[in-house]
Amino acid sequence: MGDNSATRSLLSGLLDPSYHAQNHSDSKKRRFRRCRTIPSLDLGVEPHKDNNLFPGSNFILSKLRPSFKQVALFLVLYLGAGVTCFYIVRNQIKGDKTNGVLDALYFCVVTMTTVGYGDLVPDSVAAKLLACVFVFTGMAIVALFISQAADYIVEKQEILLVKAVNHSNKVGEAHMLREIEINRSKYKFIMTTLSLLVLITIGTLFLLKIEGLSLVDSFYCVCSTITTLGYGDKSFSTEGGRIFAVFWILTSTIFVAQFFLYLAELRTEQRQKLLAKWVLTRRMTFVDLAAADLDEDGALGAAEFIIYKLKELGKISQEDIAVVMEEFEDLDVDQSGKISATDLINAQGYP
Repeated sequence: MGDNSATRSLLSGLLDPSYHAQNHSDSKKRRFRRCRTIPSLDLGVEPHKDNNLFPGSNFILSKLRPSFKQVALFLVLYLGAGVTCFYIVRNQIKGDKTNGVLDALYFCVVTMTTVGYGDLVPDSVAAKLLACVFVFTGMAIVALFISQAADYIVEKQEILLVKAVNHSNKVGEAHMLREIEINRSKYKFIMTTLSLLVLITIGTLFLLKIEGLSLVDSFYCVCSTITTLGYGDKSFSTEGGRIFAVFWILTSTIFVAQFFLYLAELRTEQRQKLLAKWVLTRRMTFVDLAAADLDEDGALGAAEFIIYKLKELGKISQEDIAVVMEEFEDLDVDQSGKISATDLINAQGYP
């Protein structure tokens, strides 16, 4: 019974802004909005804002992101339009040609990924203008949509990686999901790196066996392709090679972009963990006490302490608190410092 009473007391303190000073309801309604600047944040480190602090944000953001099916649909439409247009002007494109449709598809892919070997180049005003349109459109699709496909693939592989790492330890699904959530950037970086190494190996072996290049030239062509450098001295020149290149170039260039993205995320996450460790382990000073004491009663309640620490960690900002308090004041119709069922009925017109 004692533990339950203590729990209810703590929850009351967290949920009720007026819990710690019952006789000052008017000042308590505004106290969170005037949170002072935290002195310990003046470290030259820019806090990282976690957009997933509120559970509902995950649902909203997932609705805004394109699904894997949408990614495939946009890619098919883009390639279909590109193949049609470049096939029509195929006689205005010069270079090493194999099959009209295949060359149009190949040229579309090396254009959208900005590889641009130079083995096929536009040779008329119309073809050049068309290439300009498709390179900008293709870059937009790669930036906005195709990377979602790589995210989808990597996220599907994360659980397999965690299972392999914890194979010797009998851990439950909840533990694995928690580990994935904590180390998400690390596992994404590992899976992207492994996938990229596999793609580099496959591309090198293909150029070595099918295109007849030497081992060094094969690796050189792979590196210049996946980095979109595309010197053009070595490229896919056979019909079979271009069929392979259509799929391999798309996949490999996407994974290179994701590799550097996850590398940056991993670095940011490590800095955040260092900041969190410093914030949660350092000794609290009298300056901190004064800054966190929102109702100026000389002591900190649970809500004041949590808000202060969250601001130090960069999880919330003064603007976030002000927005939330505006909503609280709108719902607190009777200005009692609490939101009741009557307040909801009066404020939002519930029947």
